Amino acid sequence: MRGYGSDRKPSELTPKNPLDIAADVKCPVLALHGGADQSIPQETIEKRQAACKGAGKTCEFAVYPDAPHGFNADYRPSYRADAAKDGWTRMLAWFKDHGVA
Repeated sequence: MRGYGSDRKPSELTPKNPLDIAADVKCPVLALHGGADQSIPQETIEKRQAACKGAGKTCEFAVYPDAPHGFNADYRPSYRADAAKDGWTRMLAWFKDHGVA
């Protein structure tokens, strides 16, 4: 499920947004967001979470309040070590819990 960034006007390359396909998702969803990310408003995150849960899907959303866009990229000024470490730990646990690792 392409969930990166804000919802966009449908196009040939991106014909649907995450809200449009929430009911069709076949795998568990883990979403890690920066609360200070200017490209994904909190309202969008909340709508995506509600759509995922409303469709009866397995999903977990985490928002790191002070983290900007790219908080996990250790080569950028936006890197936030604490959020990145927690997100990495959650991701590894998520994979293990859902039979991937």
